[in-house]
Amino acid sequence: MGTTEEARSVAILAVPRAYTLDIGIATHVFGRHPGYRVLVCAEGTEDADPDPGTPFAGTATGLGPTHPLSAAESADVVVVPGYDDPLLPLPSSYARTLRIATERGARMLAICTGVFALADIGALNGRTATTHWRHTAELRENYPEVGVTENRLFVEDGPFLTSAGAGAGIDACLHVVRGDFGAAVADGVTKDVVLPAARGAQEPQYVDGPVASREDLRATREWALAHLGSPLTVQGLAELSLLSRRTFIRRFARETGMPPMHWVAVQRILRARRLLETSGWTVERIARETGFGSAANFRTAFRRELGMTPSAYRAAHGGGQESGVPSRSTR
Repeated sequence: MGTTEEARSVAILAVPRAYTLDIGIATHVFGRHPGYRVLVCAEGTEDADPDPGTPFAGTATGLGPTHPLSAAESADVVVVPGYDDPLLPLPSSYARTLRIATERGARMLAICTGVFALADIGALNGRTATTHWRHTAELRENYPEVGVTENRLFVEDGPFLTSAGAGAGIDACLHVVRGDFGAAVADGVTKDVVLPAARGAQEPQYVDGPVASREDLRATREWALAHLGSPLTVQGLAELSLLSRRTFIRRFARETGMPPMHWVAVQRILRARRLLETSGWTVERIARETGFGSAANFRTAFRRELGMTPSAYRAAHGGGQESGVPSRSTR
């Protein structure tokens, strides 16, 4: 994936009234890896809507596209950024492009109100999606055939990935990178763009009531990450945090968006993915190092989470051959 010819094309639609920030997020994240070729697609001036309406502050009005709108029809990934006044339909040319891309089977990523464009063409009928919390009621009311999930950073349903606001858009883009090139590569992208570790889809967009600092239980989470290969329990983590079990569970869920042991399971899978990608360790050794105990338990959990065996994942992401020692490959 090192050359432009081999790269996966990511078409970002500069739709009317689009938020510049959303376009910039997708351009920046995907542009940090040579495995992607980023195209910003829009109508030519000769085909533009003669009455686009009043420009909205902070939108991509005047953004110079790098490619014509038709280039998005054959892209591997199509990104629809958020845009102002989402109940106002996009020009028919953009709807046509989205239909062609979805029918062809492209990966579709909608940031914030970009989900309305996909819902408007019927692509999300019978599927689950999310959007910024300010617009979930509008989405549910106007598109009753879409299953709207509230208060989640992003939702993946088949080839469709929908996210909340701009911050969640970063997480959604990183989720695509992780799926295409592996967890180790996605980690590298987060460092390149100077971001914290990517958040999971289960994390909430917001928390009702006073918000605890995300640093409150950071020391406990860091300790757990350093001891994933050891038996971990809710009671043990609560005692480490000097909290009662009930208080610990409540605060942990508020900070991470998931129960403690669910979070531990997610981290173990992520650690296992990195080891499969970057080491030559056997499946048995990775199972021990990540806290799954036996290879059988590891294979069952891994298949349930990713839909494939550890060996198949390693083959798909170029990991080293199994051996008893770590590989020096850094991808």
